[in-house]
Amino acid sequence: MKKKILIFPFITFLFILIVFFYLLVIERDPSELPSVLIDKKIPTFEAESLLNKKKFISKNEFGNETTLVNFFATWCGPCRDEHVYLKRLSNEKGLKIIGVNYKDDSNKTVEWLKELGNPYSDVIVDSKGLIGIDWGVYGIPETYIVNSKGIIKYRLVGSITKKNYNAFYSKIKKSED
Repeated sequence: MKKKILIFPFITFLFILIVFFYLLVIERDPSELPSVLIDKKIPTFEAESLLNKKKFISKNEFGNETTLVNFFATWCGPCRDEHVYLKRLSNEKGLKIIGVNYKDDSNKTVEWLKELGNPYSDVIVDSKGLIGIDWGVYGIPETYIVNSKGIIKYRLVGSITKKNYNAFYSKIKKSED
């Protein structure tokens, strides 16, 4: 009877150990965070456009072509690093890039874009981070792929880099279907 009582804790311990090592060994990408917005319509919002001082109305801007929505700031080091890849993507036909200037100084952003070049078709001011909250942003940079029907297809947490550029580009092409 004592042997049967000792076997149960041993089997439980062994099971927990196996699960622990399995989770340790499997390949997981920490930048692949789930988003409740995937396969859903974009959040509707209105904001000030940074460069032309017009009102940006999301209902009028999405739904004609594949669009990248890139949350960035001048104080963000990885944002500066990914800028060269955004400029490369801005040359793609049928692809629009909208920048969301997240909790940043507008004057610094204008100077930053003059210095590095402007890959964005429009830059939206999100000085209080409210648009970011609606999109589920918790850190920047973050980039969303929105298809031509206004549906969010993918979310990249972190910057676009040399290492992930090709995979990200293929996600853009897949979303066009």
